[in-house]
Amino acid sequence: MAHPILFDPVENAHLVPFDESFKIKKAVTESPDDPGKQPNVEALEEAVGKLEKLQARLYAHDRYSVLLIFQALDAAGKDGTIRAVLSGVNPQGCQVYAFKTPSAEELDHDFLWRCQRALPERGRIGVWNRSHYEEVLVVQVHPQFLDGQKLPRVPEKRDELWDERYESIAAAEKHWARNGCVILKFFLNVSQEEQHARFLDRVRDPDSHWKFNAGDMAESKRWDDYMAAYERTLRATSKPWAPWYAIPADSKSYMRRAVAETIVQTLEQLDMPWPELSERDRGELERARRELEAEARK
Repeated sequence: MAHPILFDPVENAHLVPFDESFKIKKAVTESPDDPGKQPNVEALEEAVGKLEKLQARLYAHDRYSVLLIFQALDAAGKDGTIRAVLSGVNPQGCQVYAFKTPSAEELDHDFLWRCQRALPERGRIGVWNRSHYEEVLVVQVHPQFLDGQKLPRVPEKRDELWDERYESIAAAEKHWARNGCVILKFFLNVSQEEQHARFLDRVRDPDSHWKFNAGDMAESKRWDDYMAAYERTLRATSKPWAPWYAIPADSKSYMRRAVAETIVQTLEQLDMPWPELSERDRGELERARRELEAEARK
């Protein structure tokens, strides 16, 4: 039985179980407990305030790093969620990567190489907008992408390749966790109906035309294939040291609140005392205090 390494996964309604029983058809896109936009906005503000303080302790403690992974279909709200949840975080302690189509250099390495290079430093929060999971999601739906990956071997049965990659992913994430990386993975689960409504909003709004790609509709037509890939991937890679959360994404306000609260509840478990000054440093601090107070009295 696998066990947590740095923290106990937050056991809310969105946690993907570790026993490979996850059924994507049972993962809701609208939460039955959604209290409405205003309560969600207020709860998000509270969580953002807590995260701001936790991030300061994380940075000062400099022993842990945090990795937040966001995966979703187009128009699910990844960018807006990242912006809203991290609105109070000090930019010096945060780094964001948006993984695009692999470059020629990246294709000359294994599929985890480019992500390994983007891991956050200790004391920092790393945010990945898409990630190494593209290699078992998009590539699973479009296996022809493998032709450009220069693989030295491909199992005769394609499913074996995905299983091998799941094994590599789980092992890599376990290694990262053992070295202090707190990994939280969020699948923003939007319905196809809501996705198309957001596409329509983009088409109608000239200021949002840049967000729309003609390929988005073509990908949406592969909805069932993507759902099958997500189900298999989340089943295989939700682990106590790197849990997945399938967040209902039809309500943006609820989605953002749920993500923020999950992050806060996880980080609150970490033992992150403020650094203690040495006796010498305390002496210097006291001398500086006396000097500054003397100047203030003049």
